[in-house]
Amino acid sequence: MLASATAETLARIQFAFTVSFHIIFPAFSIGLASYLAVLNGLWLKTRDQVYRDLFDYWKKIFAVAFGMGVVSGIVMSYQFGTNWSVFSDRTGPILGPLMAYEVLSAFFLEAGFLGIMLFGRHRVGDGLHMFATAMVALGTLASATWILSVNSWMHTPAGYSIAENGQFVPEDWLAIVFNPSFPYRLTHMVLAAYLTTAFVVGGVAAWHLLRNRTDLRARRMFSMAMWMAVIVTPLQIVAGDMHGLNTLEHQPAKVMAMEGHFESHPEGAPLYLFGIPDQEAQELRYAVGIPKLSSLILEHDLNAPMAGLDTIPRDEQPPVSIVFWTFRVMVGLGFAMLGIGLWSALARWRGMLYDSPWLHRTCVAFGPAGFVAVLAGWITTEVGRQPYTVYGLMRTSESLSPIDAPAVATSLVAFVIVYFFVFGAGTWYILRMMSKPPGTKDLGLRDGPIRTAGITPGPTEIRPDAIPGE
Repeated sequence: MLASATAETLARIQFAFTVSFHIIFPAFSIGLASYLAVLNGLWLKTRDQVYRDLFDYWKKIFAVAFGMGVVSGIVMSYQFGTNWSVFSDRTGPILGPLMAYEVLSAFFLEAGFLGIMLFGRHRVGDGLHMFATAMVALGTLASATWILSVNSWMHTPAGYSIAENGQFVPEDWLAIVFNPSFPYRLTHMVLAAYLTTAFVVGGVAAWHLLRNRTDLRARRMFSMAMWMAVIVTPLQIVAGDMHGLNTLEHQPAKVMAMEGHFESHPEGAPLYLFGIPDQEAQELRYAVGIPKLSSLILEHDLNAPMAGLDTIPRDEQPPVSIVFWTFRVMVGLGFAMLGIGLWSALARWRGMLYDSPWLHRTCVAFGPAGFVAVLAGWITTEVGRQPYTVYGLMRTSESLSPIDAPAVATSLVAFVIVYFFVFGAGTWYILRMMSKPPGTKDLGLRDGPIRTAGITPGPTEIRPDAIPGE
């Protein structure tokens, strides 16, 4: 397969592989950083030891996930130079500063306060420690803001002009940063991160409740996670609908692919639930749909006409099968999460939230569902943009470096091997930490920085109130 693929195909596979590995860690750390800030704030307000124990439990898991996210993200930046140098050259005057702002503001904010959050409670006091925890949470959100601004500009470019050498140059930075799709993408992604974290926390809590229903810390975790599922999932569905309407305005071909509309529908378009897209024949085989419902959802009118891919030249159509199915995976998981949230609300109302083993088993099974939904949504977004890197202005085929296919294939194989070993081990370690009950003092991660000058504790590391193993 690799031997017959072109350099463009291999470069796209390589970037898709690395970004898929990377995105699952920020999707988790964004939500988990905010969760840690909430837990720390509740402990400071109530002095309930359960909140303190949960904070200490999840902060160690956050540290490992954050580190894996940083390492997996660095690799992608090199690919812009090795595989996509033409894209980097032409879009650099706009995307370069935005990426620099992300590092100089958001990442420095996260990294600067991370050590205080992890190790500084007894060194700086509760107030500054809470401030550091809040800054880490704010940094993760700011990082998502800059990255989503960059990505959104590639989908809905604004505030630019094209110089004589073909470079995109900035004309209006406010228009660039706050481009037409940015608010919708940012909202959708942040809510997705919160849902992802909620279902991970809920899955871990459910796992421990199945082993011990009286575990107070697991009960508190599960309750908080299910509240998030009940509140955030409906908001995410509404945000997703608004994002879809924005996409229909600016990238209609993507929506046509998502809906499986090869043909135009002048008197109302059906909502296809299932089918097998055949892009060669330009038809959806074995289609199962609800008449006119797509027009109602997208245009709020049962009889609104909807254009199809028959209005788009074939060389400008995205790969329909991928977009069609990943969109359904994302939406299906979203509604399943809503169902679990409502199930938990019913169990809570009946006083059975901690005594519903089938609910707990379902939550354990859905622990990774947020990651799958995020990946499916990301694939829908990025594959649906094809054949462009900068939508409507710069094709993917024009963005490639002058590089041979064997070179890309070699690095791709190396990435696959290294990633599965390194991040496979990291993921296994996180799961091992999660398997231990909340409140466990030793999850396998030190509670202080490693001393390189010797093993004797310094004066500031000895506390008279220290708890062994804390």
